[in-house]
Formats: sequence, C-alpha cells, structure tokens
Amino acid sequence: MSAVLAVDALAKSFGGVHAVDDVSFSLDKGEFLALIGPNGAGKTTCFNMLNGYLKPDGGSVKLNGRELIGLPPRRIWRLGVGRTFQITATFLSMTVRENVQMALISHHRRIYDLFSRATRLYVDEAMALLDLVSMSEQAERPCSELAYGDLKRLELAIALAHEPDLLLMDEPTAGMAPSERIALMALTAGIVEKRGVSVVFTEHDMDVVFAHAHRILVLNRGQLIAEGTGDQIRKNPLVQEVYLGGGSVFEGAGHA
Repeated sequence: MSAVLAVDALAKSFGGVHAVDDVSFSLDKGEFLALIGPNGAGKTTCFNMLNGYLKPDGGSVKLNGRELIGLPPRRIWRLGVGRTFQITATFLSMTVRENVQMALISHHRRIYDLFSRATRLYVDEAMALLDLVSMSEQAERPCSELAYGDLKRLELAIALAHEPDLLLMDEPTAGMAPSERIALMALTAGIVEKRGVSVVFTEHDMDVVFAHAHRILVLNRGQLIAEGTGDQIRKNPLVQEVYLGGGSVFEGAGHA
C-alpha cells in the first residue's frame, strides 16, 4: 500500500533553534496518527509545514506521491489536505447548516456564482455531514448559541465538506471537558474508519491519544524520538524520561 502522506527529512530552524530536525514518517489510508511531545517539541511547526503555512528549510512532504513543498496553503487544501485548529473559526451569525453549506460551496467552486441563492445550494449534502457528526438536530441554530463542544463537531463537519484525503487536527480537544474530549475523538475515529480519511493529530490529553491513535509519534526538541503503538510508547524508557524524568506518566492512560 502506498502512503497517503510521506514526510522525509523535514527541517525548520528559527535562528539557532532547530524547531523540527530531520523528521520522517509516513501515513497510510485510514490511519489515525498522534503526534505528541512536551511544550516546544515542534508539533505545531511540523503541522504548519505539512499544509504550507510555513516553508521548511529542507525535506519533502508528499501527498499521494505529489510534492507539496513550495505550494501555497490554498493549493494544498485543494489537493486534499484539511485542517482543524485549536480555536474554532465559524461564521457566528450564520446557522450551523449555513456554515457547512459555505464550505461545500467553496469546495465546489461556486463562491462567485451570482445566479444561485447560497441558502439553496447543497442543503442535502450539508445535512448529511451534520448527521455524520451528530449535529443535524441543531442545523438551524445560529453558531453564536452553540456550546464549545458542539462548535468543535461543526468544525469537523466543515473540514469534511472538502472531502480531504488527509485531515490535520491541531489539539482538537483543547478547552473541552474530559467527557467531551473522549466523545469527540471517538466520533472522529469512527469517521476515519467509515470514510477512510487519514488523520494526523496533536494532543496533550494522553487518555485521548492512547484510546484512539493507531500509532503514535513522539517529538522532543524538534527530533522524532519514538514511534509505535500505544503499548510500545508506554514502555519506551526515552519517552518516559522526556515526560517525567523516568516516571510512569502514561500508566493507566487509555484504559477504562
């Protein structure tokens, strides 16, 4: 099976600081990959290079065999890379359904269609996406009235409107209550399995990581120090040293 995403020797420095240093990994279709590490490990910098927001100093990022380095973010998005952010970005004055419709209108390149009313376009498709994220019952509510967890689910529907092959999720559960975190990632994991979307996500909540990630990458000071399943990462002495000076920070994480 050829990789959906292939990252090779990715590097980025700021002055004398190597924020990302010779990082390589791949991602298969339908794989749910967690990228973890202490604060300042280089996770967000790595993310910003994957979708073109930041130009690397060296290395390669290929989506389905096509080189992405040098392409602008919008072009990369068009090729099939979606992203959700730590802070949700929706049109608060619009309804839930209208937000998803706007994403679909953009995806189908009808932003400048002057002859059709936007509210009538892709209604069924928008409702299907809202049903996928368990938000259809709130379709006509203004986004300004939504709870934070519901906004996160809406953001996921908006990202899926562009039919991405690869979805980047930067701390998707930030600011959420523990029960909401587990619910959102369980929902995302189900969508990954159902649709075959490949996901790379960063996360500080180890319960979320170990409960749902198929594979885990660990960054420290810009370098990839470990890669493997949850059990392999739990037992890795270098990872334990980085997180808690040799203590068992992961004990019990991901278990009921």
